[in-house]
Amino acid sequence: MKKIFLLLTIISATLIAQKKTHYEYVNPFIGTDNMGHTFPGAVVPFGLVQLSPETDTVLYSYGKVYNPDVYKYCAGYQYSDKTIVGFSHTHFNGTGHSDLGDILLMPTVGKIQLNPGTKENPDSGYRSRFNHQNEKAKPGYYSVHLDDYNIDVELTTTERVGFHKYIFPKTKEAHIILDLTSGIYNYDGKIVWSFIRVENKNLITGYHQTNGWARTRYIYFAIEFSQPIESYQLRNDEQVVYNGFWRKFNQNENFPERAGHKIKCAFNFNTEIKNEILVKVALSGVSTKNAIENLNTEIPHWDFEKIVQQAKEKWNKELSKILIETSEERKINFYTSMYHAFINPNIFSDVNGEYRGLDQNIYKPIKFINYTTFSLWDTYRALHPLYTLIQQKRTSDIINSMIVHYEQSVHKILPVWSHWANENWCMIGYHAVPVIADAIMKNINGFDYQKAFQACVASANYDLYDGIGYYKKYGFVPEDLNSNSASKTLEYAFDDWTIYAIAKKLGKEKEANEFYNRSLNYKNIFDKETGFMRARNSNGKFKIPFDPLSVANQGFIEGNAWNYSLYVPHDINGFIKLIGGKEKLVSWLDSLFTFELPEKYFGESEDVTKVGMIGNYVHGNEPSHHVAYMYNFTGASWKTQEKIHQIVNEMYKPKPDGLCGNDDCGQMSAWYIFSLLGFYPVTPASNQYVIGSPCINSAVINFENGKQLKIIVENYSEENIYITDVFVNGKKLNRSYFTHDEIINGGTIKFIMQKTPNKNWCTDKNSFPYSLTK
Repeated sequence: MKKIFLLLTIISATLIAQKKTHYEYVNPFIGTDNMGHTFPGAVVPFGLVQLSPETDTVLYSYGKVYNPDVYKYCAGYQYSDKTIVGFSHTHFNGTGHSDLGDILLMPTVGKIQLNPGTKENPDSGYRSRFNHQNEKAKPGYYSVHLDDYNIDVELTTTERVGFHKYIFPKTKEAHIILDLTSGIYNYDGKIVWSFIRVENKNLITGYHQTNGWARTRYIYFAIEFSQPIESYQLRNDEQVVYNGFWRKFNQNENFPERAGHKIKCAFNFNTEIKNEILVKVALSGVSTKNAIENLNTEIPHWDFEKIVQQAKEKWNKELSKILIETSEERKINFYTSMYHAFINPNIFSDVNGEYRGLDQNIYKPIKFINYTTFSLWDTYRALHPLYTLIQQKRTSDIINSMIVHYEQSVHKILPVWSHWANENWCMIGYHAVPVIADAIMKNINGFDYQKAFQACVASANYDLYDGIGYYKKYGFVPEDLNSNSASKTLEYAFDDWTIYAIAKKLGKEKEANEFYNRSLNYKNIFDKETGFMRARNSNGKFKIPFDPLSVANQGFIEGNAWNYSLYVPHDINGFIKLIGGKEKLVSWLDSLFTFELPEKYFGESEDVTKVGMIGNYVHGNEPSHHVAYMYNFTGASWKTQEKIHQIVNEMYKPKPDGLCGNDDCGQMSAWYIFSLLGFYPVTPASNQYVIGSPCINSAVINFENGKQLKIIVENYSEENIYITDVFVNGKKLNRSYFTHDEIINGGTIKFIMQKTPNKNWCTDKNSFPYSLTK
């Protein structure tokens, strides 16, 4: 009997050992092609260093106009490319515009080449051909074989240090190229200045300053080689008018410092068979001294596998915050989505706490970690509400980072779209406001509520920014005075509602009344004749001609009137009254998902494409992400349940082009995470999550407060997608939303599913989610 028990124990242990970890379900290649715009390289959660291959060097402009091909390279990597240019240390995850791609290294063999060459003629430069069969990626690790040089490359990273392993063949002509002119969305003149020093035979330091999407960006670095350099070349590929008395030296060969606009370097080695050269590259926004400190603190050794293991553990810790049981394909999509959601924002303070501020001065916060990369037009919708559930400490640090941005800003406003100590002003709205409001409403600790409220009000009243002065004067943004006016009016109205919500909570009645009234400004652009939101001019007349299907020149940004008119997440009942009743909204939503959009409307925007659409519904871009959940406000929740499964099945695939649009720093992924779990934050700062339809068998959410929420889905299958009943801690729920307290306090949520629509579930108006208009 003991032998049988022992045998069963061994079998059980073997099965447990063979079971995949969450880490192993992540596929970093998902979304790397075209519209996905993410990258497959090595990164740890929220790390500053995002070490990844670049597959081409497409310029933003070749001297005259915008080059549309550059859009494909927002993250530097295209899955369809056949060559790798090199490995750079900074990237964005899925943004529709771009920057970064800093400090590019490339190992080579043979004749020194300091030009990257072209993908049509790889032999004309230092790039190399590669094959996807010899390419691997997992969280915190990337590897590839460079065919032209017979070099194996492995990459891993910590928060601030990239770690390279190059396995060379035997040769006296081994080189590591450092190209300080390389970058994403590059153009002639983007590199304002570069500086490099060879400190000794193993250590290189330097910096460069760029003028791109971020106008004044400093990147300091320290590079350490495991093997001493035999010789080196520091070249400046530009015609220098004045060279001063530096002309005394031959600066091209083994001269230990160089500065200029076009610095390219080669570090040369003699190597034996399978000679490993390890390279550590530390970054800082402050100084080379801090970069060296980051390097020595985070990787004080040469144990590559140890850092790979640490990266794995960091990812497993983060991915374990939500455990799900579902199909293999869903697990891959889900945990890859969680991976994407935890790439940005990025830690921007050094190990000693110092960081570069928006005013370009150096600061040292005492009580929080400074973060950068805020793609707020995208991420306020679902990514930050996800953080208020499972990244609460980080949320506090992020908001403190936003508050010091406000304090350091000469405009005295919160970030709009910011990265690397720069405001780049991309997109519209003042969407740091709902991020802060959502955290205040959910009682996130660790930041000053009064100062945060002051910053919110200041941002909403900065008249110079994007038509706010006109918005306050007219009650809408006039299209003849400020473009994309209809979108701005709708988004400002929502942002204003979030200020109203926190003003009420903080007992500020004057501001509550003011922003309550401002939150109703969406009504001022509703056209009763057409039944759509429309751009209006300062004379009060609607802009003509009007085409509700067009994305171009209609007063909407990255959307059309059919979709954007539905953007009233804080007052869906008010919108229903405007259009004439619940039946009208149901008909609108039904038509949106089934409409056949004429071909002429595709291609009007890089961010709204056929691949991201179901009918006329645009899931590949953010303004419509709440739309499928709007049926819950009409009593037709079963239709929300139906549409959620359709979107989940059609818009997210476990393959390189598997994302239907830009991930936009994790927003597309956050939608998927929430929707698989069965609920979504339609109205951030309302403390409610609208119920959809779970797409899993079960889940466990682990909160920082030590509590757990168990989600059980009875009778679930791909056919049984409709809700019979929902129970919270054993009590039957008679409404189509969960409260934040019900989620964060843990316990059990049980969904019971069925095959046919339950048209009687939550049809009473008292069961509907929050709306400003009762």
